[in-house]
Amino acid sequence: MKKRWFIIVLWMLCMLSGCTAGGETTGAEAMAAGDNTLVYGSQDYTAINPALYEHGEINMLLFAGLTAHDAENHVVPGLAKDWAFDEKTRTYTFHLREGLTFHDGAPLTAADVKFTLELILDEKNQSEIRSNYTDIEAIHCPDDVTVKIRLKQSNVAFVDYMTVGILPAHLLEGKDPATDSFNQNSVGAGPYKLTAWDQGQSITMERFEGYYGGVPNIERVIFKIVPDTDARTMQLLAGELDMALITAKTAERVEAEGSHRIFQMQTADYRALAYNFAKPLFSEHPELPAALSYAIDREAIVDSVLRGEGEPAYSPLQKGAYGNAEMERFAYAPEKAVEMLEEHGWKKGRDGYYEKDGTKLAFTISAMADDRVRVDMAKMCAAQLSAIGVHVSAEAKATLDWEGQDSCIIGWGSPFDPDDHTYKVFSTGAGDNYTAYGNETVDAILEEARHTDDDSLRKNLYAAFQTELTKAMPYSFIAYVDASYAVRNNVTGVTEDTVLGHHGVGIFWNIAQWEIK
Repeated sequence: MKKRWFIIVLWMLCMLSGCTAGGETTGAEAMAAGDNTLVYGSQDYTAINPALYEHGEINMLLFAGLTAHDAENHVVPGLAKDWAFDEKTRTYTFHLREGLTFHDGAPLTAADVKFTLELILDEKNQSEIRSNYTDIEAIHCPDDVTVKIRLKQSNVAFVDYMTVGILPAHLLEGKDPATDSFNQNSVGAGPYKLTAWDQGQSITMERFEGYYGGVPNIERVIFKIVPDTDARTMQLLAGELDMALITAKTAERVEAEGSHRIFQMQTADYRALAYNFAKPLFSEHPELPAALSYAIDREAIVDSVLRGEGEPAYSPLQKGAYGNAEMERFAYAPEKAVEMLEEHGWKKGRDGYYEKDGTKLAFTISAMADDRVRVDMAKMCAAQLSAIGVHVSAEAKATLDWEGQDSCIIGWGSPFDPDDHTYKVFSTGAGDNYTAYGNETVDAILEEARHTDDDSLRKNLYAAFQTELTKAMPYSFIAYVDASYAVRNNVTGVTEDTVLGHHGVGIFWNIAQWEIK
């Protein structure tokens, strides 16, 4: 309470003196701050639209889907009160709750569900999640509360994908969803509604009285834009933030300050060194990813960069029930990396670096500058690879150039169905396959795995998928990253045992039940 009043007084002084320096609490935030406001240190956003852009924890506050996930990541009813699947016709029938509305008061009906799915499937919209829905053959709405979705083939992951936020057709119909101002004035049916957006500074949301899950306890949530993880730590210590995702290196410092509790949460979120197969170095020398993977000391990276809060990674599925514990893990063995390189004709030149047929084994590892963990991982990977004779450098960049860069520290992972973050990431030409990786055997396995509901067969298929990856590596997997969330002591409701997804997304799954004591 005292710190909040301090922020308000500070804002008043700043207004009198003309102070508007970036990173400080804005006037809108100061006036909004109160006993029932949660201020969260967030990444930046330029557009919010769950049908187009997957990454964004704010989607969970502003939007709602037909289905949802509970604390154990099981699929549960959302906007739909129930559903059924007819195996003979491969048709899902979803029954919406009565009286649903969007934040603007307009009714949410089956037509909005149909509109949302068709928007995702329209190739010209370039939705990042389109590949999750390509099994849809037809959508029929017999009335306002019934949606029938016929699939081309059975897809057991489909109900997971129906968690996507439903868009209001009355605001987007006939418009270009990628450029429309809706993306900066988003209207959904989630627990909170957007009321103000100060670009690059803050996003303010008020609780939605018509939320199907009940009126949220916390009146207001402010996403204060603080992309840099070190800056979040400083603002937590200064009392400017109630909550933020921070690094393991700074968690102890915040916890010692005493006003915030640290939730160290498990995630399915891995980091990897991703190679750009559009570049001749990797497209013409497919042996490199596997050989270089043996030169990465994952344990050292977990201990140093993550302070032990994570574990070495060897598979995109190792954290779930479909992990293949028998697969090759590429344990640190620099001598094996050297042996493999030389078996494939790489020889050290006079400068001590490997080359082959006039091609130098040299590349750069890029990492997002505002993500200290990825930058540190890039530096350590570069040093470890350089130690065996690979000419590697690391660079921190404001944005990544997927087509032009040599490689980067990438992040992926999902705690949901194994189809999520595999099919769309590793299938040739899939929407989130940013590295031009292509493997016909992997394509066939992932295609079959998403179209069978025989769980025993699916486990065998995903085990084979992981084994096949080791034969033609897309990445050098590095580590799974625990999520260190700092949460002010008077905030209750966080489910500490929930396994989170990519970027630690998922912690807000039950935000409507949180309270500020």
